[in-house]
Amino acid sequence: MIYPSKLDRDVEIINGLNHYIGMATLHTDDFVEFKVLPYVLAFFALAALIVAIWGRKRGAVILFWGFIAFSLFAMVDFYRWNYNYGHNLDPNAPIQVPGMAYQPPIFGFKQLLNFGAYSFPASGGLLYILSGVLMLIVVLRETGLLAKWLSRKPGKVAAATVLLMGMAACTAPGPKPVKLHTDTCAFCKMNISDLRFASQLITNKGRYYFFDDISCMAAFPKENPAAAEGQFYVADFCQPEVFIPVEEAILVKSEGFRSPMAGNIAGFSSTDSAAIYTAKYEANPITWSTLLQ
Repeated sequence: MIYPSKLDRDVEIINGLNHYIGMATLHTDDFVEFKVLPYVLAFFALAALIVAIWGRKRGAVILFWGFIAFSLFAMVDFYRWNYNYGHNLDPNAPIQVPGMAYQPPIFGFKQLLNFGAYSFPASGGLLYILSGVLMLIVVLRETGLLAKWLSRKPGKVAAATVLLMGMAACTAPGPKPVKLHTDTCAFCKMNISDLRFASQLITNKGRYYFFDDISCMAAFPKENPAAAEGQFYVADFCQPEVFIPVEEAILVKSEGFRSPMAGNIAGFSSTDSAAIYTAKYEANPITWSTLLQ
């Protein structure tokens, strides 16, 4: 848990686990941001109170854009934290996966090997976002933009809303994160136990099928031809949270992979990573069309 002035909760447990993959330990004293952030938040709270008492449009506009500028700076700084944390790894770590990085998400969910990393705002973050929304409403009201929008004909507003909803509905669906030991393979009915070999099918009707082995996904269309029309994805062996279209993946097969259902096929998005594991496991390239035969 990240607070304005410290890191708390299970930080030491996370540090202990991350040691095995070479990630740096996290300590509050290592971040100057925790010394500055409480004062910045206090400044914005005091500035908002002064602007409210002052009651001038210029003050509201300056406060809002200052708040936005600081928020963008904070997000860039947070991204820098996460990038360094996930990429600057100890070369002597007990567990090393060539080409693998462990950068946590700024917002949302990301699968990192056998662990799921979540990043969502808690109550303080939600209040911060709400403060920005309220500032935006004040600025729109004081500059007259809100009145102009509300004065438009209801029909035009409704049409714009329907158009935006239609555009969102037409967006092509993408791969979903796979829940380890929870999602079930649509072919062999086993729980997915190793994300490096996971795969998924998104049908033309928008239905998702998950698989615990690439060989299971290849066998699924043979028994379910009507349900298997769509886009097939395989996990990147080095970054299991990333799914790539099977036609774009570099597929190699070796007994050394030991995949859950003995298909022993791994997918890669990088030719360099594929070359490393091909040499390491004496693997042979294989194509998706060959697997479908």
